[in-house]
Amino acid sequence: MKKRKLGNSGLEVSAIGLGCMGMSQSYPPFPEKGEMISLLRSAVELGVTFFDTAEVYGPYTNEELVGEALEPYRDKVVIATKFGFHIQNGKSVGLDSRPETIRKAVEGSLKRLRTDHIDLLYQHRVDPNVPIEEVAETVGQLMKEGKVLYWGLSEAGVQTVRRAHAVLPLTAIQSEYSMWYRKPEEELFPALEELGVGFVAFSPLGKGFLTGRFNKDTRFDSTDFRSSVPRFKPENLEANQALLELIKDIAAKKNATPAQIALAWVLAQKPWIVPIPGTKKLERLKENLGAQDIDLSAQELAEINEALSKIKIAGERYPEELEKLTGK
Repeated sequence: MKKRKLGNSGLEVSAIGLGCMGMSQSYPPFPEKGEMISLLRSAVELGVTFFDTAEVYGPYTNEELVGEALEPYRDKVVIATKFGFHIQNGKSVGLDSRPETIRKAVEGSLKRLRTDHIDLLYQHRVDPNVPIEEVAETVGQLMKEGKVLYWGLSEAGVQTVRRAHAVLPLTAIQSEYSMWYRKPEEELFPALEELGVGFVAFSPLGKGFLTGRFNKDTRFDSTDFRSSVPRFKPENLEANQALLELIKDIAAKKNATPAQIALAWVLAQKPWIVPIPGTKKLERLKENLGAQDIDLSAQELAEINEALSKIKIAGERYPEELEKLTGK
């Protein structure tokens, strides 16, 4: 498995990580726990060293799953988790990054992950009520205590990134990024390059769309997060087939699958980007990891990007209330 370094921090991880959220929430059905433990351990055997979870996934159950599965391999893997939501009666009820909440979240995460340190700790969403400098100082104290090794922000705006980095150097910013969501290229990537901060791409397969599994006739169960996402409405699924056709054409030429092309494209953008596709199936995991062996030449990338620039993506990536929490 190829490795990548997240910015100038020195944190080295597998070139493709594994996003674990979907094993516990958002994308039903959820396989039984033993099956997911087996999948996580298979990922380690296949060379994956980077695993992404969060306190709010479940809540709590995803961290418990990851902790149990990776306990035998703890010194070989990098576990990323997140704080920043106020969780009440088993539900997320808003943002909370007050110092005491961060400390409580970290203590809980350490227990659930069965570890004495968190490799990479993110603020899950920027809390407008707590200055980012205060958040950075709190995380800095946790680092001095050895409970956190590296830190980052998720879905944060460029100014917040700069302010946080000035207090406590960031290792990575995590945001959505794929062939059908390219906003980070506009302002975030130039800033990260300047600051020497890495980027972790979640939903690099467009919540499954870029694999070619969905069309206008696809219907999502009401418990599936995609049922509330504008981009997954039937008319938008149909409108976005043009992007899929482009990816399928490239895949046929490269003797690859659409998912592999979508991931290879993300990997080819910058050497400090690490995608973390999620999956619940071993064959999909193997397929995704195959993307690291696909080389897209400068000419191929230029042709792909030229074609992408002519395709208008229909539908927003989030329902409005969730989009409001990003880019702050």
